[in-house]
Amino acid sequence: MNVRVIDEHEVRRLLPMQECVDVMADALASLSRGEVHNPLRFVVRPPDEPSLLGLMPAHRGGERRLWGLKTVAIFPSNAERGLDLHQGFVALFDGETGETRAILNAGGITAVRTAAVSGVATRLLARDDARTLAILGAGIQAKAHLDAMRAVRDFDRVVVWSRTAGRAAELGDVEEAASAEEAVRAADVLVTATSAQEPIVRREWLRDGVHINAVGSSIPTTRELDTATMRDAALFVDRRESTVNEAGDFLFPQREGAIGPEHIRAEIGELLIGAGEGRRSPDEITVFKSLGLAVEDLAAAEYVLARAEAEDAGTVVSL
Repeated sequence: MNVRVIDEHEVRRLLPMQECVDVMADALASLSRGEVHNPLRFVVRPPDEPSLLGLMPAHRGGERRLWGLKTVAIFPSNAERGLDLHQGFVALFDGETGETRAILNAGGITAVRTAAVSGVATRLLARDDARTLAILGAGIQAKAHLDAMRAVRDFDRVVVWSRTAGRAAELGDVEEAASAEEAVRAADVLVTATSAQEPIVRREWLRDGVHINAVGSSIPTTRELDTATMRDAALFVDRRESTVNEAGDFLFPQREGAIGPEHIRAEIGELLIGAGEGRRSPDEITVFKSLGLAVEDLAAAEYVLARAEAEDAGTVVSL
């Protein structure tokens, strides 16, 4: 059995942000139409161990049957090492025979597809007159989100805040904010891409009409947005089942009695297929709570593999 192995450099080269935004839109629409199977991720986290191992399977039926599995180790301490928090691979399996078709670097897939999904949400939910982008965080996801936001909107100003002074400059031509509050108060579109354990966004800092992509927390025990923000905002998600089981940004306010599952207005895929309602007014605050789905990994990896096969990129090995 021959397997194509594709490293991070090639993944990123073969998955341009603008194209990935469209790939993710197609994947989320397909999910909302019921064309793919996306179970909850399975997480292994030993007692007192800060790292975890996540398994994210997905299956697509129909004429182009395909299995995908992302195996990812998440090490929060990697931020201090200058390494990606996500380490692992995405495997694709033939939908007819089960043979392994490809193994791709998960860090590249995760960075690009996560930001691209936020790009889809921003394209659908942000006001047309949004001109100032603010980003909390200056790591890998912050960089990818800057590309994604610029792919879907023209911004006059980009403001970045990082806990590490001076790190915002790594994102290029941006303004560095002295505090999270300063950045948030300026935002027409806000991206939170941090490793914060407790809220770093307060309701009273937010402008009317701001759109927020809440990206940094993907587990039940951490959050970036405070309860008042979640209560007052129109909430959109990648998938309801994942949100009510895995999203700390949702679960903390729910435990406090501020919101419930009915607070979720729509999945992004539902907006794409016309089965959900988006922004209702220019003054409305909208939040897209991003968790990341296996169907997104499957779609991104399939796109990369098709381009790699066409160019004979990557390395083919016998397994």
